[in-house]
Amino acid sequence: MISCLPLGEQSAALQTVLSRNDVLLEVLSGTATMGLPGWYLTAGCLFQTVWNVVTDQPPTSGIKDYDVFYFDDSDLSWEAEDAVIRAGQETFRGLPAQVEIRNEARVHLWYEQRFGVACDPHTSTESAIDCFAATTCCVGVRLEPDGRWRVYAPHGLADVFHLVVRPNPVLAPQEVYEAKTARWRQQWPELTVLDWPTVAAPPSGPSS
Repeated sequence: MISCLPLGEQSAALQTVLSRNDVLLEVLSGTATMGLPGWYLTAGCLFQTVWNVVTDQPPTSGIKDYDVFYFDDSDLSWEAEDAVIRAGQETFRGLPAQVEIRNEARVHLWYEQRFGVACDPHTSTESAIDCFAATTCCVGVRLEPDGRWRVYAPHGLADVFHLVVRPNPVLAPQEVYEAKTARWRQQWPELTVLDWPTVAAPPSGPSS
């Protein structure tokens, strides 16, 4: 079973599985030509491709979009990010999928308005990936200049291959996790979704 292999072998297996998604391969190769600093293809398109292969569904089934993160703190203006997004639209013109490109150096500027909790500035693309609502989401891949795949998986890959969704309560609120997992369960009923951790009430002081 892949989920029981050493991490290096799991990474190799991940590349093999993801390579069955032709759209994903096109996004990887296209993004590699854009020269984005610290970029990764990340989130749902990765673990959902694995879920599809493990559950014998078509590799692209249920994948809403393909998320590309990069990190450029030299210009935090929306105009700079929008220029990259527009370049991506040209790069991926004709691709039968939506590619979402985001500068993770800017996330703290809009996160609280969208999700209701404050977000400290990220220091890298990796630190942004670390903050996904589920540890299963915390995976990124990119093509290095020599063509090798770089895999970032701070929580390992066992849960991804074993169809386990585990909460990651470091930034995203509980309702985001529960909304996402409810949607995922409709497409992949084989998932094991773990509950958001409860916070124990502080002990009461001695009665007077």
